[in-house]
Amino acid sequence: MSAHPPTRPAASGAATASPASTASPAAAEPAASSEAAEPAKPAEPTASPEAAEAAEPAEDVEVRRFWGTLGLPGLVDVHTHFMPERVLRKVWAYFDALGPLTGGIEWPITYRQEEAERAALLRAFGVRAFTAMLYPHKPGMARWLNDWAVGFARRTPDCLHTSTLFPEPGAAAYVREAVEQGTRVFKAHVQVGAYDPSDEALDACWGLLAEAGVPVVVHCGSGPAPGKHPGPEPVARVLARHPRLRLVVAHMGMPEYEDFLDLAERYREVRLDTTMAFTGFSERMAPFPRRALPRLAALGDRVLLGTDFPNIPYPYAHQLDALAGLGLGDDWLRAVCHDNAARLFGLPDAPEPAA
Repeated sequence: MSAHPPTRPAASGAATASPASTASPAAAEPAASSEAAEPAKPAEPTASPEAAEAAEPAEDVEVRRFWGTLGLPGLVDVHTHFMPERVLRKVWAYFDALGPLTGGIEWPITYRQEEAERAALLRAFGVRAFTAMLYPHKPGMARWLNDWAVGFARRTPDCLHTSTLFPEPGAAAYVREAVEQGTRVFKAHVQVGAYDPSDEALDACWGLLAEAGVPVVVHCGSGPAPGKHPGPEPVARVLARHPRLRLVVAHMGMPEYEDFLDLAERYREVRLDTTMAFTGFSERMAPFPRRALPRLAALGDRVLLGTDFPNIPYPYAHQLDALAGLGLGDDWLRAVCHDNAARLFGLPDAPEPAA
């Protein structure tokens, strides 16, 4: 499999996988059928480029072939974004405007469909379970997002009920409420929220989540642009106080990959998600150090598939392509793309951990 983004258009009206391209909501037009060659002509007409593109498999077929070849029942994606539509539109506008936290990098959103269409596309890909990674950027927003997420989880049973938090008065109360309502995973975005995760206002929250065994996906690396509290040190302070916290480092901790591998090696409940890591897009700005591949292989039971769908500037299949391109073997791919998350979230038919 190629380590570079495929050049064909993505399925379901997605944009071409080029960082400089613009996302298009319009589906690719089917190629016109060609007429049969007349008997008097010496040769069949050459197929047009449009016809050649139409002959390529649809993206959902490509994704299903990936996990089917591995003998998996599907994928589990721990890092997908669903949130109130007006909030998501503002996120997309931020990317379109090359907001400061994008690092000034062109970031055409590939999947701009409506909410129901995006969920249906994940199902077409064979994603058995996914998340609604939502996050506040100011006080007073987290509880409102959590209320929305309750409704989304009810109408989207294959989405793992997701909640969020912010360092503010009352945070512990709404975190406890979310746990009691059955939330399966939390999202913390240190960069967008511009807060220190070791802030005392969050200490009780981390304690509650550690006690409940609820995983927390945390964007805490300093990529694509550093925030106010970037890097592994603030997270290390949290883990020193709450070593049983099931913390999932988003984006493999990009670009401080090796520092976050250190934390995963030190704390048994620390995991990493693959979101955007190893793709052609990310390798150009924050390449994963090849000397660290043996460490990544050794942590194969604690690496989880994440993609950032729908906010990615290339087709979904490219993330899978990039993982396969690491050359860490089919057992590693099976664990990362399904088994590790299936066990973490107690999904039906989750395999037993290797002895």
